[in-house]
Amino acid sequence: MDLLSNLNSNQISAVKHIDGPCLVIAGAGSGKTKVLTTRIAYLIEQGINPWNILAITFTNKAAKEMKERIESIIKVETGFVGTFHSLGLRIIKENHQLLNLTNNFTILDSDDVVSLIKKILKDLHYDPKEYSPSYIRNRISFIKNENLSRGEINKFFNTQAEHVAIEVYDAYQEILNKNNSVDFDDLLKLPVDLFNKYPEVLEKYQEKYKYILVDEYQDTNEVQYQFNKKLANKYQNLFVVGDPNQSIYAFRNANFQNILNFEKDYPNCKVINLDQNYRSTEYILNTANSIIKNNKERKELELKGNLGLGIKTKYIRSYDDKQEINIVIEEINKLIKEGYLYNNIGILYRTNAQSRLVEEMFLKANIPYKIVGAYYFYSRKEIKDLLCYLKLLSNPSDDISLKRVINTPKRGIGDTSINKLEILAKEKNISMFDAIEDKKQLDFKNLILELKKESENLSLTELIDLILDKTGIRYELEHDNTLENELRLDNLMEFKSITASFEEHTGSVNLEDFLAEISLIADISDHKSNNNEVTLMTIHSAKGLEFDAVFIVGMEEGIFPHQQSIIEGNIEEERRLCYVGITRARKKLFLTNSKRRMLYGKECFNPPSRFIDEINKEYLDIVNPQLEEPKKLNKEDFYDDTNTIYKNGDVVMHQIYGRGVVIKTEDNFITIAFAKNYGIRKLLSSYKGLKKL
Repeated sequence: MDLLSNLNSNQISAVKHIDGPCLVIAGAGSGKTKVLTTRIAYLIEQGINPWNILAITFTNKAAKEMKERIESIIKVETGFVGTFHSLGLRIIKENHQLLNLTNNFTILDSDDVVSLIKKILKDLHYDPKEYSPSYIRNRISFIKNENLSRGEINKFFNTQAEHVAIEVYDAYQEILNKNNSVDFDDLLKLPVDLFNKYPEVLEKYQEKYKYILVDEYQDTNEVQYQFNKKLANKYQNLFVVGDPNQSIYAFRNANFQNILNFEKDYPNCKVINLDQNYRSTEYILNTANSIIKNNKERKELELKGNLGLGIKTKYIRSYDDKQEINIVIEEINKLIKEGYLYNNIGILYRTNAQSRLVEEMFLKANIPYKIVGAYYFYSRKEIKDLLCYLKLLSNPSDDISLKRVINTPKRGIGDTSINKLEILAKEKNISMFDAIEDKKQLDFKNLILELKKESENLSLTELIDLILDKTGIRYELEHDNTLENELRLDNLMEFKSITASFEEHTGSVNLEDFLAEISLIADISDHKSNNNEVTLMTIHSAKGLEFDAVFIVGMEEGIFPHQQSIIEGNIEEERRLCYVGITRARKKLFLTNSKRRMLYGKECFNPPSRFIDEINKEYLDIVNPQLEEPKKLNKEDFYDDTNTIYKNGDVVMHQIYGRGVVIKTEDNFITIAFAKNYGIRKLLSSYKGLKKL
């Protein structure tokens, strides 16, 4: 068969390159996988032994797909096609004796590593609350992925926490050596150490792998860079494919300078640009190009389309975040009428916490959806924990909630103690809460009683903050400073948006009412999964995927670009992330934001994202923005009494609960007896939806 028949001229040039270094700058949707697989088949067809070919990818899925595609093109078993880690493991196994390992060495998983670090901290008499095991693990991982020497470690690690990390690292390595064990990062580091120490071993692999191909080269870190450079040093047949415009993993220690510096490392290299995009319409590509060209650290590459002009990118600025998602829902319904499928629609956002409002409104609108790369908001551990604290305050007899949080965060109350408490409660025929007698458990009981008492003078949103502080949840997440815990804290802060929205809508600070309302949304069993669903995901998770229609929501300063990136000066990475998000779209692209939104329990007003301003206006269909609060039918008069002073006996009208009588007034609250089924309700005195009759 003719391998080159379905390739464009630049792709053919890349495939036919055999000897010497080659850099392929492959833009989004430009067929880089086709180029890689076809080149391997071409090398074999030219008489090169398959076992002299090495292809390295970043995921097992990509490796499997590549191997299958090669073998479907040319009916010959390929050489090594796999991830950096799988190749590293093979090299370690083949040379275990030189690394002082036996052939049955153990690979520690991430849980094993954290457990070992906890033990070392305890042995060294360090408080794990002050020096978080996850932080220490990240520092150790950084040392290995950057392949730092002792001198470099001492130079770069200056804080007290980092000095502790070095001490733990030394003890950690000693234990690994004694226990015939390695960790996941060692699978990259040890082969490089081996090559440095034993030139004859390096030469053996250089002879074995004469032709090396590396996918997603912009995502390599320092130790991967060293690995490639050493392995390719003899024959220089290093063929790398990547796109610096899609480098978005700096938080994983990826260094996109590796691809930018490739021509300096290999001055005689051939550079090929794949700028023909086979995925998106020209309007979408022009939108992406007009944003990414504002980055200074990049390779010049302007994507060109072959699918026609298409339709303009629709930019919608709403009054508030709810209106924003309502408009998204309206646009999705239009797409479905046009013949689009739900599973070809993607909703992308900068942070996981943004999914909460989308989920809530999609459920109410019966839009089927799935979340990729994260749990449904109410299924997340931290949200379940917080809900159980709220349920326990509302109903101390709730044994299920008690069992979940009595040792969350850890209070030294183990499973054995909890089982004994459960047995005691059954014997006495009382709740587990009432059965508490043990000292540690009494501390927890008193905490719940204290929270319950203090809640009487707080709004629901204030109560969330109190729970996070008094229980130690906030302290644990802030002091165990990892990306995962940062996201968990973000989600907990976003929960305050739910309480604040409930209070704004009803005025009620009644915990039971709140729990009853959100239980309708939080019950994920109501979310029936099927194969035809809108996909919700962060832009980081969307890399490598594509959809007929894409919505990027929350495009505001402080959200996207993210506030932390603005502070730290990482705008170029945020811009690359925006470029990745835009180039996921095949036919239609929607960019949305709002003038006002509830974020982390606070109302905020964000200007539009700078990325919107960078788009040439001729590529945009700017929907006339509705920047005034949408009127609520027949409720206008409820919004006139913002500074009303209430007294006992006042007859009032509530926009939801109807007519009632004020029976108690406090500084920030009023208590009203309503007719019908609503009974007595405690409301915020600032609530707008109440009118004195």
